[in-house]
Amino acid sequence: MALIRFERFLASMLRGAVWMLFAVFKLLAPRRGADRSVRRLPPITNPLLRVPAMRLARMIRRREVTSVEVVQTYIDRIQEINPLINAMVKDRFSLALQEAAQVDKLIEEETGGEDVLEDRLPLLGVPFTVKEAFSLQGMPNSTGLVSRRGVISATDAPPVALLKRAGAIPLGVTNCSELCMWLESHNRLYGITNNPYDLERIPGGSSGGEGSILGGGGSVIGVGSDVGGSIRIPAFFNGIFGHKPTSGVVSNVGQFPPPSGQQPGFLCTGPMCRYAQDLLPMLRVMGGANADRLSLSSEVDLKRLRFFSVPHDGGSPLVSPVDQQLVLSQRRVVQRLEADLGVKVQQLKIPQLKYSFQIWSAMMGAPGKDGKQPTSFAELMSDHGKKVWPLWEMAKWTVGLSKHTVAAIGLVLVEMFQRAQPTQFILQQKESLQKDLEELLGTDGVLLYPSHPHLAPKHHHPLFTPFNFSYTGIFNILGLPVTQCPLGLSAEGLPLGLQLVVGKQQDRLSLATAVFLEKTFGGWRDPGSIATATTQLDTWRGTSTPTS
Repeated sequence: MALIRFERFLASMLRGAVWMLFAVFKLLAPRRGADRSVRRLPPITNPLLRVPAMRLARMIRRREVTSVEVVQTYIDRIQEINPLINAMVKDRFSLALQEAAQVDKLIEEETGGEDVLEDRLPLLGVPFTVKEAFSLQGMPNSTGLVSRRGVISATDAPPVALLKRAGAIPLGVTNCSELCMWLESHNRLYGITNNPYDLERIPGGSSGGEGSILGGGGSVIGVGSDVGGSIRIPAFFNGIFGHKPTSGVVSNVGQFPPPSGQQPGFLCTGPMCRYAQDLLPMLRVMGGANADRLSLSSEVDLKRLRFFSVPHDGGSPLVSPVDQQLVLSQRRVVQRLEADLGVKVQQLKIPQLKYSFQIWSAMMGAPGKDGKQPTSFAELMSDHGKKVWPLWEMAKWTVGLSKHTVAAIGLVLVEMFQRAQPTQFILQQKESLQKDLEELLGTDGVLLYPSHPHLAPKHHHPLFTPFNFSYTGIFNILGLPVTQCPLGLSAEGLPLGLQLVVGKQQDRLSLATAVFLEKTFGGWRDPGSIATATTQLDTWRGTSTPTS
């Protein structure tokens, strides 16, 4: 009880400090590049932008469309929307068109037939985008750090290389939060990224640029990374699909910053996309030989699965209550699963989830097997250069002279008080939760759980609720695969969604369920063509139903 009272006191003090900082920030923050009178993107007009990646690959192989046409269509869309969302920070359009022309020539000269191409190059000619934290040959790899402005990748990160080897064509790299450790994709090198459904709101982080470009229709598939929800939160806020695989399946090599301590077991690289059907083939490619551990070719009978629903974390004093629209959305999923599949969804309370943030924080700061502490955030910010002094950086920030964002500086300040070993109580909660969930899910269980307590917040508002990511972060610590699924739009026209959590190496179960939910609730929606708020409100009042 004393611990809970202290946490409430700490949270209230933190929010008070943030309110003061936010007032200063409003005075100092420069206007964003986008027109503040524009709230959403122009609608998609080219039908090629509405075709899933695997179907695009089939169309290209069958010469129904050329790769050059597809790549140019996506380039045109990016050039149309990127001035508004600031998602892509460096493009390689010229090279991409050259590579697309080579693809078309290869198809013209291929004598083995379509099946040979499909087996060898399943993504032949399909464009994709990459989070800037990954190495992509010839592209910057700064992860938003001003001191790394001149760093250019000489090689490809393994998951990127595997996608290229499968025939996919990279268009460029997308924005992320400074050093990939915040919900807002904002840094002093590339600026701030906007949400395509409302430019005044955040796309999430740290893979927010990737989420934004995908949600806006400027890409069909992309590469993200996730150590606390950095795939799933942007996927949720931008109305797309994202998958955090079973830990260790997809290589994390080729990212900056590299994980340390116990973090290599928590960090996951995974696919982000607009269409659920593309998740599994992307995961098969990105996992390489490790993908065989997931039995992705095995059929999944959804009617034979066991489903569970947990509506909230149990009431952590550090975390916001779940928005009522998200509660209702999850309830509707339960109703459709029961009505359409004939299954019984069991609603549960899992008390250990109340300590999700404390578990995540403790394990992220825990030493590795070698006994060494993980690299501190302050060390990462300095990047082998001049040491970062957080109080001095905060002073410089107030007069616009710091090269770091207020969120990054704040994380260093918090870190100063969090280097102690995790308490025995928190370790016990972690072990108990791990055991209970693994036993509950087994090899045929799917858990429904909120992706985040809030719909996409307005810019900088996560400073007031810094612990809300714990709804996603806890599953990194547990090593469980999770798929984020969009579920239509809220009364405000913002994406709704939820997480599907399954047992280790049972990724195919959540991926198959995601395909079902896409068919049932309509999946991704073009942010330029969404219904009016009145129509959305009618949906929530029960006078209309989502498209299927």
